[in-house]
Parts: sequence; C-alpha cells; structure tokens
Amino acid sequence: MTIIAENLQAVHDRIRRAAAAAHRSAEDIRLLAVSKTFDASAINAAWQAGQRAFGENFVQEALDKIAGLNDFDIEWHFIGPVQGNKTRPIAEHFAWVHSIEREKIAQRLNDARPAHLPPLNVLIQVNVSGESSKSGVAPGQERALAAMIRTLPRLRLRGLMAIPEPTPDATLQRRRFALLQSLQQELQSDDSSANTLSMGMSDDLEAAIAEGSTMVRIGTAIFGSRKAVKSGH
Repeated sequence: MTIIAENLQAVHDRIRRAAAAAHRSAEDIRLLAVSKTFDASAINAAWQAGQRAFGENFVQEALDKIAGLNDFDIEWHFIGPVQGNKTRPIAEHFAWVHSIEREKIAQRLNDARPAHLPPLNVLIQVNVSGESSKSGVAPGQERALAAMIRTLPRLRLRGLMAIPEPTPDATLQRRRFALLQSLQQELQSDDSSANTLSMGMSDDLEAAIAEGSTMVRIGTAIFGSRKAVKSGH
C-alpha cells in the first residue's frame, strides 16, 4: 500500500468517526481529493486506492493532468477563483465548479458549456468569515445569485461552498460552518437539488461534518505538504 493509499484510508477513518459523533452516515459525505500542485503520479496513486473525485485550482495545470489521465474515470472539480478568460476551458473539462461568486462568470460558464455534456454542477462561494482577501459573496447575497443561476440551462446549482479563515478554535470553526449550513438550508427550500455543502479541509473536517458538510476538500492529509505554487497558472 502506498503512502497516499494509507493517507486516504486515514482520512476516511476520520470522516467515519466525525460522522458517528454527529449522528450522521459517513456515506452522506463525499471526499474530494485536492490535487493542486501534485503531479499525475500522485493522482494515479489515489485513483488506484479508489478515489475518483479530484479538485484543482489552476486551469493550465489541471488541463495538463486531465489530458494525461484521459483514460481514467475521474470527476474533476474546479475549486479556485474563476477568471473570466478561463471560463471556456473550465466549462469544457470540469464536472463541478465550487467557486461561483459573480453573475458574469456564471453566464460565461453557461455559454461555454458544450451541449453534448450534462449541465455543469456549480456551487456559490460564500465569504462566511468576511475576510477582504477571500473570494465569495457576502452572506445574504447568495440567494440573488442563485436565482440568476437557475435561469441558465447549462448550469445546475448544487449548493454552497466556503473557505473560512484558518483557526485552531473549534468553536469558531463550527460557527462559520453553521452559518453556511443555515444559508444552504434556505437555498434548498427554494431548490431541492441545492443539497451540497462543500466545506471542511484537512485541519477542520471534523467541525465541518458536525455542522452538516456533504463534501470535504482534503489535500494535505492525503498528498502531504503542498508544493510551492509555480507562477503562470
């Protein structure tokens, strides 16, 4: 068993324990392996261990991996900020986008989504911690953006995503995640398919699961310390 396979098993064990503590089923929580900055061999090792969903932040890096792993049954998720000039390759090569925060970007993704592919699954990113450096709409603005997205036939609104500020304070972690859960429940009352809560990473997945996360985005705990990000991605 490779180190990555062992790490994956350890993450699944953490998910199961957190779900049990929250009186939830671990089967209701998807694991997204965040493979940004790691090469195709790392993704291959995770795939061989059973992982099928992978998250990427940088378009060109991701496109190189997608091309190199074309024969693999992989569900690709784009989880980084979406630049206007990158909407076409994202719409053409990904199954999910987690980071919608502007109507203009939603419209461009819709217009660029190929007709032969199913609608692109999208999540609205919410800035639950109010940091000026963070992407995302302010809490309360997600419903207007959601209403606009529902008019776009090539997109399918699936829920919300957040990246709260890193903190060892478990109480603060849970407060941020609880806010996103309350917003998602309001969204789901308008649209039952908006049932996804993408929240929780390597350092706070337990708090996220306690507050209802349905998809945790895990990189470091699977692949190890993040490599230096190259410029130009």
